[in-house]
Amino acid sequence: MNKLKTLFFASCATGLCATSLDVYADQNVACTDTLQATVITEHVRHDSDDPAIWINPADAGKSLIIGTDKDKDGALYAFDLTGKIVKRVGGIQRPNNVDIAYGFELNGKKVDIAVTTERNANKIRVFSLPDLQPIDNGGIEVFVGEQDRDPMGIALYTRPSDQRIFAIVGRKTGPQDNYLWQYELKPSNGAVTGTVVRKFGRYSGKKEIEAIAVDNELGYVYYSDEQTGVRKYLADPDAKDNSELALFAQTGFSVDHEGIAIYKTGDKTGYILVSNQGSQRFMVYPREGSAGNPHRYELLAEIPVSAMETDGADATQVSLGPQFPKGIFVAMSTDRTFHVYDWRSVEEKIRAASQQ
Repeated sequence: MNKLKTLFFASCATGLCATSLDVYADQNVACTDTLQATVITEHVRHDSDDPAIWINPADAGKSLIIGTDKDKDGALYAFDLTGKIVKRVGGIQRPNNVDIAYGFELNGKKVDIAVTTERNANKIRVFSLPDLQPIDNGGIEVFVGEQDRDPMGIALYTRPSDQRIFAIVGRKTGPQDNYLWQYELKPSNGAVTGTVVRKFGRYSGKKEIEAIAVDNELGYVYYSDEQTGVRKYLADPDAKDNSELALFAQTGFSVDHEGIAIYKTGDKTGYILVSNQGSQRFMVYPREGSAGNPHRYELLAEIPVSAMETDGADATQVSLGPQFPKGIFVAMSTDRTFHVYDWRSVEEKIRAASQQ
């Protein structure tokens, strides 16, 4: 949304901040404890929605942020770490969310890929990285045969045991069960194709499911059931347990649960950051869960951010050079930009919250 027609309050360390009844996207709430972006990208043309971080294997300092511009005249953008646009690929009909996977084997070579939902075409689109060239022969249709299609969220799972890559896709609305469809991505005649391998996932029916995130190493998929909470399942389509493992982040949210980012501090440790869209905050939970229960998540911190009404987010722990030695956290903002945060500043907020 580009314009918020409600009065909302964001609590600050020094008191209560409030916006007017008619708040435009370029008028952020000025709270003294708001986490300010280190870098703000250049503007997309229409409606920024979701970022994904591509790590350059040759030089991490030349990594890219891939972002969607959600419009019928939509596009994928590539930004460098200074926020400059280095490439725009247009002609995508309302690209919603995007995710990245590494080492997809195509034409005898391994290529990194960015996959986005093309909502108005009921497809997912696959592009090579870093050049953002289409390699999908026009796209892969999703939710074929369903009355409710409109793909929105997407996350890619790379199975550690065999490096096969799967796309988990959400939609604008759907059934109470089997809301998400999972596709194995395979090469065929020089292009990427997709085959349905699983249908799973509960849905409250309250709004929609857009934000999806996968933890490859731990083997979990998380998704925001808006106005309900974050649901957790095993990511492997061949897993025998197809039941819901957790439903958390059910309290403290204003309006919608949105973007999910995972930051890793170790093999099993780190943070899950969830956008509290109506309050312009991110709620932070332990990646490893609670002591003795990996599926129980207690709130660690609540961080107000400069990004406005965030839909999508991403994070990486990889050092991206002297400016970002511990990686970055990236959040979409409704002023048609993406906000890039030095992870050290995020970490300070989490540490401060734990000491209160």
